[in-house]
Amino acid sequence: MASFESRLEESMRAGVVKTSREQLPAGVERWLPLWEIASVVTSCLIAEWAVFVFIGRNKLIMAIPIGLAFALMLYSHWERGEGLRDIGLRVDNFVASCRLLFIPTALAVILIVTFGWLTSHGDFGAPWRWRFVALPVWALLQQYVLNGFINRRAQMALGAGAKGIALIAIAFSILHLPSPLLALLTLGAGITWGFVYQRAPNLYALALSHSAVSLTLALTISPYWLNGLRVGFKYFG
Repeated sequence: MASFESRLEESMRAGVVKTSREQLPAGVERWLPLWEIASVVTSCLIAEWAVFVFIGRNKLIMAIPIGLAFALMLYSHWERGEGLRDIGLRVDNFVASCRLLFIPTALAVILIVTFGWLTSHGDFGAPWRWRFVALPVWALLQQYVLNGFINRRAQMALGAGAKGIALIAIAFSILHLPSPLLALLTLGAGITWGFVYQRAPNLYALALSHSAVSLTLALTISPYWLNGLRVGFKYFG
C-alpha cells in the first residue's frame, strides 16, 4: 500500500493536490480539527485581551488576529470542500431549526425579562441604540464561528454528541469572560445552539435566536450585572 507521502507526490505530479482528512494519517486526522479550533479561539482571545492591553482601542490592529482567524476558517473550508450549504447557510431546514429553537429561546427570553424586572424593580430604562439594527449580522457571524466552524471541527475530532457540544459551549463561554453572568449564560446558550445545529444545521435560524436573546439582555438587564455586554479587557474600562 502506498504511503501518505507517495500518494501526495502522485497528486502533485498530476497537478491536483488534495489534503482532505481522508488522506491524513490517523493521528493527524483527529488532532488537526482540534488545533484549528484552538487557533481560532486563541486569535479571538488575543483580540479581546492582548491587543487591547498593549495597543489600545485601535480597531484596525484589533482586526488583524480576527482576520487571521477568518482566513484560517475559509482556507479550512476550501481544503475540505465545504460549501455554504454544508456549514449551515441554507434555507431548506430553516423551519425545522426554528422549531427546535423556539422553546429554549422563548424560555431564555422569559427568564431574562423576569431577572431584569426583579433586579431593576420594574424599571428597565435601557435606551434603544441604533447599533442594535446590526445585531442579526453580528449574531450570524458569531454563529458561523461557533457552529459553522467550531461545531463542525469538534464533530470531526470527537464525533457528534455531548463531547463536541461541551467543547463548543466551553469555548463560547471563555470568549465572554470575565463577566461571570455572561459566561454562564453563553455556556448554556452554547449547549443549546450546538445541540440544535447538530440536528438541523441552519445558521440563519441560530442567528435569529441569538439576536432575540442578546437584544433582550441589552434592553432589560442592568449594566451592573453585565457591564454593557463587554468582554475581554474592555470589561474593566
